[in-house]
Parts: sequence; structure tokens; C-alpha cells
Amino acid sequence: MEAFVRETGRAVVIPNDNINTDIILPKQFLKNILKTGFGKDLFYDWRYNADGSLNEAFELNKPEHKCASILVTGNDFGSGSSREHAVWALTDYGFRAVIGGGFSDIFYMNATKNGLLPIVLPEENRRILRSIQADEYIQIDLPKQTVTYNDDIFHFNINSQWKEKFINGEDDIDNTMKYEKLITAFEKQRSIFL
Repeated sequence: MEAFVRETGRAVVIPNDNINTDIILPKQFLKNILKTGFGKDLFYDWRYNADGSLNEAFELNKPEHKCASILVTGNDFGSGSSREHAVWALTDYGFRAVIGGGFSDIFYMNATKNGLLPIVLPEENRRILRSIQADEYIQIDLPKQTVTYNDDIFHFNINSQWKEKFINGEDDIDNTMKYEKLITAFEKQRSIFL
């Protein structure tokens, strides 16, 4: 997992509430298990017209949002199925963080395990962030647990273990491998009793 300490990036605002995983990545794109190649299908039914052409009115399709790394959204983001592919689509597109009013539990855990930082901020903070212009930046400082936009600084909470994993770029396997010597010693001792 890529370390996440600070991210200064452009943001795209999709303020809708209740964006579920089928909206994030429709079911017909769940055939791949490689974690890559999903970015082009992110928000497919909103990004593309029925004939397959780009819906130029959709925020992600606007040229000024092409390199956005932060998504600002509404309440209850990522509800629905447990598909990890939805997170893969967001990260493959280039998003490093999603700022919302809340996330489904499964989506939140899938995000943290795949390097996408989910940040919960109240509506009054997100209302300010929604005014961001395409040439402006948001800074996320994970050690300080802050989101900064212009002169506004918003604090967010995160579990200390997940914060540590993000800062160190460690996933669950990396964390387990810290105990490799203990695991090996246990397995050697265990074989005596088999």
C-alpha cells in the first residue's frame, strides 16, 4: 500500500447522498480481480450516455477535474454490496481520499485496506469544501488529522491503528510480516507436537 502522510490535490465534488457501490462501479465490471483497470468504469452510468459517449455534464468528465485526487461527496457513501471493486475503481481513477458525511462500514474497511483514505466531515464543513474551484487545492494532513481549504481547517477522526498503517504504507500482510520470526518459531515448536 502506498503511504499516505499528506495529500495536496484538486478535488471534484459529487454532492449526492446515498451513492452506493453499484453506482460507483456497476456489477457488469466485476470480472477482474487485479485491482487495476476499473478507473475508466467509475460512475459508469453517470459518466456515459446510453450510446457509450461521454456525458460531458458529469463532473468527472470535465477537463478541469481530470487530475483530481480528492472526492467530496454526500452522506452514506459506499452503501450497498460489499464489493471491494468499488474502492479499486476509485483508486485506479486516481483518488487518494474521499470526504463524505459517512460511509457504510464495509466500504470504509475496504477503503482503509486498499489505501483510500475515507474522511468523515460534518455537513457545515463539506458545504465549504463544495465551493472549491477547479484551480484550487485541498490539503489533507493525516498526522495532524486535518483538511485545509484556503483559510478553513477541519479536524477529522481516524482509528489510530489505521492512521499508523496509512502513514507507514502498511497493509494487513505487511503488519503480519512484522511477526515473521515469532510465527516461524511457533511453527517449528508446533511441529514437535504433530
